[in-house]
Amino acid sequence: MSKPCAHNHDLPFDGVSPAYKRALIIVILINAVMFIVETYAGIRASSQALLADALDFGSDTATYTLSLLVIGAPLATRAKAALFKGATLAVIALIILGTTLWRFFGTDIPQPSTMSLVGTLALAANLFCLLILVKWRDGDSNIRSVWLCSRNDSIGNVAVIIAGIFVAYFGSAWPDLIVALLLATLFLRSSWAIIAQAREELRTGHPVHHDHHGHHHH
Repeated sequence: MSKPCAHNHDLPFDGVSPAYKRALIIVILINAVMFIVETYAGIRASSQALLADALDFGSDTATYTLSLLVIGAPLATRAKAALFKGATLAVIALIILGTTLWRFFGTDIPQPSTMSLVGTLALAANLFCLLILVKWRDGDSNIRSVWLCSRNDSIGNVAVIIAGIFVAYFGSAWPDLIVALLLATLFLRSSWAIIAQAREELRTGHPVHHDHHGHHHH
């Protein structure tokens, strides 16, 4: 007895397809490389905004790898993975907030050329990831968090580029620090959203479906 077609269109996509896994692996590699590049650049250029952006790539590398591992796992497992992602993001955000506030008392002026150059490279990397992922943007919390992270990262990269220009213009570290604070706040907000959705899925045992604007559908 063959079972009926398994394509249930009411359920959000949960990532079980070789094409999606391949796409995710490419995205993970891009993020890992950018994490190393931006961390190095951030330290060399003494830019908090670059380091914030790098930590972002770093957390993405870890969380996307986690996403890859839990694809096809039961909903509860996937929701717990999403909870873990949300928590990690929150911790990273708080670390950046802390170090940035501390840097307000420093005298280092970041290198604007490095900031804008690496920021542009990071933006290109994220846009490439978004292109790869665009057709899967409507998935469960696990898949969707990957899409959202890449989208937020792109906004962050643009902010870093602009900060670099402002640092050059004003000859001061303020734009760099302000952008780092903004990025950290953005991470906190998305971590909150991921945690809320995962908790809802654990509570109800059903995937929480979203449209493109992030509104809940049951």
